[in-house]
Amino acid sequence: MTEQNMRIVILGGGFGGLYTALRLSQLPWESQQKPEIVLVDQSDRFLFSPLLYELLTGELQTWEIAPPFTELLEGTGVRFYQAVASGIDIDQKRVHLQNGPEIPYDRLVLALGGETPLDLVPGATSYAYPFRTVNDVYRLEEQLRILEESDAEKIRVAIVGGGYSGVELACKLADRLKERGRFRLIEISDQILRTSPEFNREAAKKALEARGVFIDLETKVESITQDTISLEYKNQVDTIPYDLAIWTVGTKVAPVVRNLPLKQNQRGQITTDTTLQVLDHPEIFALGDLADCLDANGQQIPATAQAAFQQADYVGWNIWASLTQRPLLPFRYQQLGEMMALGKDNATLTGLGIKLDGSLAYVARRLAYLYRMPTFDHQLKVGFNWLVRPIIETISAVTND
Repeated sequence: MTEQNMRIVILGGGFGGLYTALRLSQLPWESQQKPEIVLVDQSDRFLFSPLLYELLTGELQTWEIAPPFTELLEGTGVRFYQAVASGIDIDQKRVHLQNGPEIPYDRLVLALGGETPLDLVPGATSYAYPFRTVNDVYRLEEQLRILEESDAEKIRVAIVGGGYSGVELACKLADRLKERGRFRLIEISDQILRTSPEFNREAAKKALEARGVFIDLETKVESITQDTISLEYKNQVDTIPYDLAIWTVGTKVAPVVRNLPLKQNQRGQITTDTTLQVLDHPEIFALGDLADCLDANGQQIPATAQAAFQQADYVGWNIWASLTQRPLLPFRYQQLGEMMALGKDNATLTGLGIKLDGSLAYVARRLAYLYRMPTFDHQLKVGFNWLVRPIIETISAVTND
């Protein structure tokens, strides 16, 4: 291939993939050097996943956290395909799309994220709800509406996993269901939020306690049926009834990545060097949930949105550098802190020497995420809506009174 028709193919439009595409489109290519940039995702929308919980409480609307790719990529020159990657031929440098064309590439970015492993426990695939995509939220929303419209005095919710997702979901749903909700948060280890700063963990414990969420520590899920969940604690199995089970534990790498003849760790993550290039295949870059990466300082990079957001900047730069004969940069991860929503108008935040919780942390979290939204246009639309919506709601409430 000549330099005029170099092609960069990016698989996955999450934080890693979309932000890499946007970065590549902004870099100073000479006109005859500018490659074709193709972004492939099975959804037609980007998802700002840390704000997914706010859809369940009505605090945010879908368009704010899940704008269409076509809108975000307008004017960038990036081509978007809504498709599933069914195979990758790394020898021929081609991506096969399910029900679509083959796309040859000169540089390939693997940013497909992870999937929720519901097959770990009998019955989970059939009866537990995952919480990772907008479609997951729609399915959960539908089930919640059915339960809320039922005659049941209590709505019993079992949430599997005491990590960030489980804790944030428990608080948001408890605020939605109020006194009708009865919650169990089931965690296999001896504490919730194992990797979290102590300040955030303590704030989360208080928030859960205030909402009456019962926490089952050192408890393993044995099986799930249509209306019961069996829990093992200290070799005793207890089977309890529930109305809604939500699964937030674990991440598995997509089969199309697992099947690649590339070096992987036990979890199927692709091993990269510090420049985020795949070992023995410098034309392939991997980032986000599916990458096993040590940065320039030797620290293991966590599978978080914050990490993928930072990696995208380096992947974009390093692809540009590799095509313009410039030196590549080793990735240096900056731990910027951690934020969690703990119900409506409540959050906790630590990082850069700051510790906040309550409504002030809630506002700070919102502003930090607004700043990280993918394009300036989208930031403006969302920011304007966040300013104007409370005013409209107040006027509406006064008028109705």
